[in-house]
Amino acid sequence: MGVPGSVGVIGGGRMGAGIAQVFATHGAAVSVVESDESAAVAARERIAEGLAKAAERGKLSRQPDVILERVTVLGDLTRLPAEAELVVEAVPERVELKIDVLTRAESVVSDHAVLASNTSSLSITELGAALREPRRFLGMHFFNPVPPSKLVEVVTAPQTDETVTRQVRDWVRALGKTDVVVRDSPGFATSRLGVLLGLEAIRMLEEGVADAEAIDNAMELGYRHPMGPLRSTDLVGLDVRLAIAEYLHSTLGERFAPPRLLRDKVAAGELGRKTGRGFFEWR
Repeated sequence: MGVPGSVGVIGGGRMGAGIAQVFATHGAAVSVVESDESAAVAARERIAEGLAKAAERGKLSRQPDVILERVTVLGDLTRLPAEAELVVEAVPERVELKIDVLTRAESVVSDHAVLASNTSSLSITELGAALREPRRFLGMHFFNPVPPSKLVEVVTAPQTDETVTRQVRDWVRALGKTDVVVRDSPGFATSRLGVLLGLEAIRMLEEGVADAEAIDNAMELGYRHPMGPLRSTDLVGLDVRLAIAEYLHSTLGERFAPPRLLRDKVAAGELGRKTGRGFFEWR
């Protein structure tokens, strides 16, 4: 089974652009929705840049321009195609924002479309409760950067229909990725473990146990992690990691309390790769 013929992606930032890229690369017609026309143009540029990089690495079977023709960018959510088989929400990690775009998308697409959230930590049960048909909703947690990442965490709520879960797992495999199915719980499996490791690495840096390079090298060489926890935090974004940590702190307790160093860096605008500086220099 292949990918859906028509896919909607709400949010054209780094994650949304990557999700759009992989579906378009595998043959889907993709509609990317942004907040306005100028943001939509920027999203298309991100996808074009991602395709160009994939072509340089020899990862595309067709020319980037051919694949990019499958992507339509929209500045208005109401223009989502009614025939979309899958809509993935990839907007910032704010419950009220996600509920807003998901409920509006549900009113546009057909009753047979699958709705999914790319959230890395928020409750799928809570988000789905706002929908008319929560049975067709689940989490599709992609990883950054999306195109080369092999994993998609499929998060099911009690109300998610099993046929929807099977369908999404088939689509994930058609993308050449591996699915891991987890039940809805704060942080799911990956964020819960990844954030805990990242927070402890930040505390070690804060306490002067070792410098950032040494901490990351210890995990990369000693435990064969492909990327250390501090570089990983830089890649995800310190602001994103802080938001997730605050949510997990509120739901799972003190072990997820954000370190002062993380709060200070976010306040200083040192957000990682996207700003050129986090725990490492990226310029």
